[in-house]
Amino acid sequence: MKKLKNKDTVAIISLSSGLLGESFCLEQKLLAEKRLKELNLNFVYTPNALKGIDYLEKNPQKRAEDLIWAFENKNIKAIICALGGFDTYKTLEFILNNKKNIKTLQKNKKIFVGYSDTTVNHLMLNKLKIKSFYGIALLTCIAEWDKEILDYTKSSINWLFNINKPKEYIISEYWYKERKTFGFENKNIPREKYKEEHGYELLQGKAKFSGILLGGCLESIFSLLEKQNNNEIDKKYWILDNKTFKNKVLLLETSEEKLEPEIIKNQLEYLKKYNIFSNVKAVIIGKPQDEKYYLEYKNLFKTFFSDPYFKNIPVLYNINIGHAYPKMILKLNSKIKVDFLKSKIKSY
Repeated sequence: MKKLKNKDTVAIISLSSGLLGESFCLEQKLLAEKRLKELNLNFVYTPNALKGIDYLEKNPQKRAEDLIWAFENKNIKAIICALGGFDTYKTLEFILNNKKNIKTLQKNKKIFVGYSDTTVNHLMLNKLKIKSFYGIALLTCIAEWDKEILDYTKSSINWLFNINKPKEYIISEYWYKERKTFGFENKNIPREKYKEEHGYELLQGKAKFSGILLGGCLESIFSLLEKQNNNEIDKKYWILDNKTFKNKVLLLETSEEKLEPEIIKNQLEYLKKYNIFSNVKAVIIGKPQDEKYYLEYKNLFKTFFSDPYFKNIPVLYNINIGHAYPKMILKLNSKIKVDFLKSKIKSY
């Protein structure tokens, strides 16, 4: 997998929601294009990326074709997801249904970055032994309505130009609220900004740990397992089982839905029931968006992972990743090193 260089071409893809193709999203799309140029990147849209919400919802095979197209195209050096959504699992059968598609993905490894519902795509790539990057999306990060991309997030994006070297993170000095609206009325208006008060919080276990990182959005992992168990996904295309996270550092973060703690607890218990978390080596957990339920989630995770089932594995809380702002990018299926004593996280 090669790092990005100036003037490289990146592909913008809509693997979940087709929001990017809607007319009301035009101004933010233009802003994203401007920002990509400022990053010295050329860009293309995958053939179906701009066909809108309704079309892409009804045609998951077209989203799948776009992913194969982007991996196959030698001119494309990285793939950036436009946004998350709710049903990228529907693309699995169209991607994994023949050996040619799988070979295309495995022979043309390149930077693939996204988060939220894109967790499913990351888990699929992991199944094929392909590394990927969890952390940002085009509309939420590159097309930030403020005058610039958030500094911390931009530093994460810049790592994609230097991935042959590890990226070291400390916690962001500030965190930012999600916007109440997402239209042009936000242009040049900064997000609400708050001083970080908690820092990284070690809920249990050793202060230093390392391992191979895998995971993503908790709700997406839960939903995927539920759909597998309900036979909404053909067993041939299952990508999640009790070996997926074995001996891994598990990444978990919660979505913009800001679910009540009891629902999060039920999702965790469901995953535990099917041994999805069996033999996990350590856990890192993202800051909740807007710090909603910050203490409730913290106490919930602390209680859940204190079960003897987890053998006092390290659990670190309040990472700048996922649906909270700003965002780091972490490389999945690759080494991560955490030093709580120095408040540092290093992605390799």
